[in-house]
Amino acid sequence: MTKSSPTSEDVARLAQVSQSAVSRTFTPGASVSQKTRERVLKAARALGYRPNALARAMISGRSRLIALLVAYLDNQFYPIVIERLTRSLQERDYQVLLFMTDPGRQDEIVLKMLQYQVEGIVMASATLSSSLADECAGLGVPVVLFNRSVPSSPASSVISDNVEGGRLLAQLLAAAGHERIAFIAGTEDTSTSMEREAGFVSGLAESGRSVWRRAVGDYTFDTAARAVREICADGKLPDAIFVANDHMAFSVIDVIRGELGLRVPEDISVVGYDDVPQAGWGGYALTTVRQAAGPMVAETIDILMHQIEKREVSKRDVVVPAELIVRKSARLPDKAVLDEILASGKR
Repeated sequence: MTKSSPTSEDVARLAQVSQSAVSRTFTPGASVSQKTRERVLKAARALGYRPNALARAMISGRSRLIALLVAYLDNQFYPIVIERLTRSLQERDYQVLLFMTDPGRQDEIVLKMLQYQVEGIVMASATLSSSLADECAGLGVPVVLFNRSVPSSPASSVISDNVEGGRLLAQLLAAAGHERIAFIAGTEDTSTSMEREAGFVSGLAESGRSVWRRAVGDYTFDTAARAVREICADGKLPDAIFVANDHMAFSVIDVIRGELGLRVPEDISVVGYDDVPQAGWGGYALTTVRQAAGPMVAETIDILMHQIEKREVSKRDVVVPAELIVRKSARLPDKAVLDEILASGKR
C-alpha cells in the first residue's frame, strides 16, 4: 500500500491553526502573521506536505501560468530572453510554460496553450493569425509578440528600433568609404528583417548609395553560408556586408576567412544585428546593433501584468531604442565622424 499524501487539514491540525491559515501561508501576498507562518511551515516540513498548485488554481481561477512560444533557439538572443523573462515572471510568482513551434503551426500550438488556462502568452520569433489573437483577447488572455511586429494584429508587440539600427549601420559603412555594400536578409516575411533592410536602404540612400548585392540567409547558419557564397560566386567581391542578425554574421565571417581566404575587415567588412555574447568574442569582434534584451523583457512583463491585473486586453506597441556597438569586424570612418554617428543613435 502507498502512503497517502498529507493534506492541508493535517498541517492545520499539527500546527494548531485553521485550515484557512494554512492556505494563506502558501498563497503569495496573502496576510498571515509571522508566528503563524512559522508554525505552519514547521508542520508542513514535518509531514512532508506540498501545496497543490493545480488545485489552488482551480479554486482561485488563477493558473499563474504564462505560455512562451519560440520558433527556434539557434540565435543566442532567444536563450537570453527566455532566461530573463522566466526569472522576472518567477519573481512575480508566475511560471513559464515553454512551447516550440514550426512555421505554419503557431495557431495550432496557441490553441494547445489555451488548454492550460494560461493567463498570458509571449510569442518570441513567431506570430499568430489576427483571428486567433482576437479569440485570445475575447478570453481575456493578453498576447505579446516579442521581437516581431504586425500592425494589423490585435496582439501587443515589443521590438527593437530595427529601422534606426539598419540606418546607423548604413551610415557607418558609407562614412568609412565602402562602395560595394551587400545585404544578407533573414527570413523574408519577418518584420525584423524587413525593417532592418528598410532602415539600411534608407541610410545608404542618404549618401547616394544603394545595396550592391542581396541574398537571403533565412536566419540560419547554413543558409547564411550559402548566401555569402552566392554573393561572391562570380569573383566580384563586396567590400562590406550587413547580415540581418549576429548568428548569420558568424557564419558569413567563417566562410570569408575559411573558404575564400580573405580577411575581415581588411578585405570585407561584416556587421550584424543583436549583440549576442559571442559577438564580443575576440575571434569575431563583431560590429553590430544591440537589441536591449533587458528593457525589451521589462516592457513585455509590464504589458502582461497590467492587462492581467486589469483583466482588460488591449493592443500596445513598444519600440525600444537600438544602440550601435563598434568593434573590429568593419573598417571605420575617422573618429570625429564615428562619434557623430554614435551620438545620432542616442538622440
